[in-house]
Amino acid sequence: MIITMASISLDGFFEGPGHDISWHEMSEDLHDYINADLATMSTFLDGRRTHELMLEAWPHAEDNPDFTRSMLEFAPIWRNVRKIVYSRTREFTEWNSETRREVDPDEIRNLPGDSMIGGPDLLQTFFALDLVDEIRLYVNPVAIGGGTPFFRKPNALALKGTRRSATESCC
Repeated sequence: MIITMASISLDGFFEGPGHDISWHEMSEDLHDYINADLATMSTFLDGRRTHELMLEAWPHAEDNPDFTRSMLEFAPIWRNVRKIVYSRTREFTEWNSETRREVDPDEIRNLPGDSMIGGPDLLQTFFALDLVDEIRLYVNPVAIGGGTPFFRKPNALALKGTRRSATESCC
């Protein structure tokens, strides 16, 4: 199954102008929940920008004194899961990663287990190729008014469930 998991604003944006995600709220409870899901994935499918952001944080997370317990628990998950990075410019990747220039739908359909898509542009490619089986959205209690929309065209969806997470800034 191909899954996307994303934090979005109330008004449907994945990131603000300039790729700003500083408004993303992640409680320990929510991060624990997401870690449990991500630990079951066989492959992370990332766009170049997403992969480069991950490279900044997770290879040496233990060296960051500001990281929370759940962040430190995510680091080995990220390091150990196979990653396919889609990039037309990046030649080399690190940390259990391979580079692809284009999305091959047959390769994606034949991946073992569950895979998670990361990156708004890559996600749109997966939507266009009808490769997304499940969408897990984590809605932040903020309207940012602009940026990169999660959905760029109408999509018919079926709600399978909801879960509330405690956040420091929520009502």
